[in-house]
Amino acid sequence: MFVSTCLHLPHRRDDSSNDLIEEFQVPKVPGTCRPSQLPVYLREANKETPHVKYFQKQLSFTLQADGMLCNSVEEIEVVGLEALRNIMESKPVWTVGPLLPSYLLQGNNQNKNKVSVVSQSRTGKEFGISPESCIEWLNLHEPSSVLYISFGSESAINASQMMELALGLEKSGKSFIWILRPPSEFDIKPEFKSEWLPEGFFERMNASNKGLLVKKWAPQLEILSHKSTGAFLSHCGWNSVLESLSQGVHIIGWPLGGEQTFNSKMLEEELGVSVQLANGNEDEVLSEDVKKIIEQVMNGSNGEEMRKRATVIAEKISAAMREDEGGHLKGSTIRSIGDFLATVTSK
Repeated sequence: MFVSTCLHLPHRRDDSSNDLIEEFQVPKVPGTCRPSQLPVYLREANKETPHVKYFQKQLSFTLQADGMLCNSVEEIEVVGLEALRNIMESKPVWTVGPLLPSYLLQGNNQNKNKVSVVSQSRTGKEFGISPESCIEWLNLHEPSSVLYISFGSESAINASQMMELALGLEKSGKSFIWILRPPSEFDIKPEFKSEWLPEGFFERMNASNKGLLVKKWAPQLEILSHKSTGAFLSHCGWNSVLESLSQGVHIIGWPLGGEQTFNSKMLEEELGVSVQLANGNEDEVLSEDVKKIIEQVMNGSNGEEMRKRATVIAEKISAAMREDEGGHLKGSTIRSIGDFLATVTSK
């Protein structure tokens, strides 16, 4: 999702603090935002901050381009693409997403549930569990009964949040797959320590088969495309959002940086396929809140409505990549790619 980092915040009464600003607008983008939705580095920045200068310079270069390719889908990111086209004025914006393996967009469950090495080849990472073992575990669970939890490759929640999340998961009684990395206070590279979770948590989850705890990496595409996966607790990074929605999996949002808060805002307010649990690794998170949100999203009428909306979005994403045998009926992404290639070759 494209979000302008060139924000024009209201004048502050106290130049050292943004506390008095309740909301602001991003130029040419509908609606309002709150300072709390900004990453900390932007919340505490001013026009002289080095990374703000860097962002402004990069944005200036971007606006000088002849056009823009976006890993998005025309029918999904309607408001954001309209805003981007307003910013780009008469220059073309081509939607060429989602950048996913074709077998995941064919709407065929037999293809979806096959074991693939695509995830590993895309990430270039070594998995903490094999795709075969992961799918074998998922096959033991009922459809839409498993919560998948991952905060991406570069982000982490803090130690207190991690402890409360584990307690909330156990209280909810829901089955889950959790990709574990060290809390944000620690270096992300070392081995995960059991002391960062409640005492005996690993043993209890293994014994009950309720939780599959995976260190380092997991085959995310295979997990999201499996029929047993019912929801995704995510940092709302854009790649993860597209992967989840392409499989009709709704989301519990926990953005941790960058544009992720705005992605979470869009998922909840525009698409109605997400509920936000927390924002960043500064929020206080309690196990009872975790339990409540999980039950809301995995059970009941609210969860069912989000699941239905996510299924409709998955169908739209699949249709965007569709082309009939004669080449006459083309989805929006196929048309956009064709227009981009025609534009490039004509020049």
